[in-house]
Amino acid sequence: MSTFAPVDEQLAYIKKGSAEIVKESELRAKLEKSRTSGKPLRVKAGFDPTAPDLHLGHTVLMRKLKHFQDLGHTVIFLIGDFTGMIGDPTGRSATRPPLSPEEIKQNAKTYLAQVFKILSQSKTEIRHNSEWLGKLKGEDWVRLAAKFTVSQMLEREDFHKRFLEEKPIALHELLYPLAQGYDSVALQADVELGGTDQKFNLLVGRELQRAYGQESQIVLTMPILEGLDGVQKMSKSLNNAIGINEPPLEMYGKIMSVSDEMMWRYYELLTDVSTVDVERMQRQVRLSERHPMALKQHLARQIVQDFQGLEASLKAETDWSRQFQQRESPEAIDIVEVRVNDIGQLAPHLHETPWLIKVDKLIQKAGLASSVTEGQRKREQGAVRIAGDVVKDPFLPIGLPPQVIDVRVGRTMKRVHIVL
Repeated sequence: MSTFAPVDEQLAYIKKGSAEIVKESELRAKLEKSRTSGKPLRVKAGFDPTAPDLHLGHTVLMRKLKHFQDLGHTVIFLIGDFTGMIGDPTGRSATRPPLSPEEIKQNAKTYLAQVFKILSQSKTEIRHNSEWLGKLKGEDWVRLAAKFTVSQMLEREDFHKRFLEEKPIALHELLYPLAQGYDSVALQADVELGGTDQKFNLLVGRELQRAYGQESQIVLTMPILEGLDGVQKMSKSLNNAIGINEPPLEMYGKIMSVSDEMMWRYYELLTDVSTVDVERMQRQVRLSERHPMALKQHLARQIVQDFQGLEASLKAETDWSRQFQQRESPEAIDIVEVRVNDIGQLAPHLHETPWLIKVDKLIQKAGLASSVTEGQRKREQGAVRIAGDVVKDPFLPIGLPPQVIDVRVGRTMKRVHIVL
């Protein structure tokens, strides 16, 4: 019996936040074949280590790699230590200065330390494209270059624009799409991920695989994440980025500064929350059942937790609340640890929120009621708020622990850390 989820379920998770899939019908066929054979797909994404640190915009692709990893497929994190010496011309109006091998090696080390905050280290295949590109001889490059024409290369938007504007295009830049495409041949990739600005290069991979007698990879593009201004792409040079190694409070505060509209974009591209759950939260906001502030706090807490850990995210939220909301000091917010088995039950039919918490029991265990009966009475009176929302339902669905929720009864609030 296959260990892979049903194909429709896999597709829904894979398509979350994606911009385009070339071609979805082929992806479905690959997933069906994988499920029948029990053989995972080989999914790659390449990263040229051109800078020593990453921001949240870089993690969009890594998050999608994680989704494939969650589904049981083989994820290949490809470090472009060879292509980094060429310099990716994507989106450039001028030739990119090449990095030295020493710079690339140092940056690659930093990347790996940051990448495993998202991906599972034990389940991720780390490769360097110098393994095969560095071994190609002169005649190999000639044969590779013969697979594409100059006119095909000039179809690429940034090359075409520079050509029309009579700006120089160095010959080595034309090698970049071929080198990236050959990576897919060397790795026998089933799927390649990239930003929307990488589509041309990804499609070159499809063509080259066919030319080398392989089945063409699926191309999945992800949107370019907007920065804190909500307009331009996230970039440190534009001063609108959130670095994944920034202090927790600074990261938390920056996320809280994004607009309510942009919050949904961040939920979609920077978390594992399902599309169904995001749509449900949007509906709750429209109906005034939940406040955007509470949902944004949940987003900020989750992102900080992913990169800095649970304890750091809790402290960042407490400090932010003290500084900017000034409703109560952090000393007044007690953190209570509660075991999930003591307050709830597993509900396996709920895929995204597999635990059902008994609210009255939660209130009692958190020390906000002397008994379950008193907790029930306060809930029915509308005196109970969880994550800022009045809760009258006796059951609260949550995701897999650990989870952190703010529970308020009357004027008293507790931050409850739910653990297994």
